[in-house]
Amino acid sequence: MSRFVRRFAGIPWRQIAGEAFSVGLLTAQGLCAVHVVSEHVLGVAFPRGPSMLPALNMAGDVLLTDKVSPRRGWVGPGDVVLLLSPEDPRKIVAKRVLGMEGDEVTYPVDAGNSDATKTVVVPQGHIWVQGDNIYSSNDSRQFGPVPYGLVKGKMSYRIWPPSRIGAIDSKE
Repeated sequence: MSRFVRRFAGIPWRQIAGEAFSVGLLTAQGLCAVHVVSEHVLGVAFPRGPSMLPALNMAGDVLLTDKVSPRRGWVGPGDVVLLLSPEDPRKIVAKRVLGMEGDEVTYPVDAGNSDATKTVVVPQGHIWVQGDNIYSSNDSRQFGPVPYGLVKGKMSYRIWPPSRIGAIDSKE
C-alpha cells in the first residue's frame, strides 16, 4: 500500500476535500493580496536599456516602485518614474522628471551644437521627462510633454545589486 493511501485510509473523503478546499482558498487569498499590493502600492521593477545610464544599470538593477505617489501627486522634478510609453503603450519606460505643468524647460536641439536650444512650457496635466543618457534616450525631446496619467510609479529604492543598495538619487 502506498504512503498516500495509508495516510488517508479511514478518513472520510469529504474531510479530505474540505481541507484541500481550505488550503486552496487560503492560497488564492494570499495570491490576491500579493497582486493588489504589487499593482497598487509597491512593486518591483527591472529597468533595461541605456537611457538612464549612469543612474540605473543597463541590465541588473532591481528597484522598488512606489505606486501611491503618482496618484497622490507626489512626483516632482528629479524623480525617476515608470510610465507608459507615449509612442507604444505596450511598453513601460523609466525616465527622470525634469518639469511639471507650467515649468519652462530648455533642452539642446542638436547634440553637436551646444548653442542650439529650444524652450517649451509644460502644459497643464503634463510632465517633461528625459533619460539621463541624452545620447541614447527617446524622451520628451522627441515626443513632447507626457500626460501625467501615464505615470505608473516612482522609483524610490534600489534593492539589487548589493553594492548599490539605497535610495535613487534625485538629480535636479
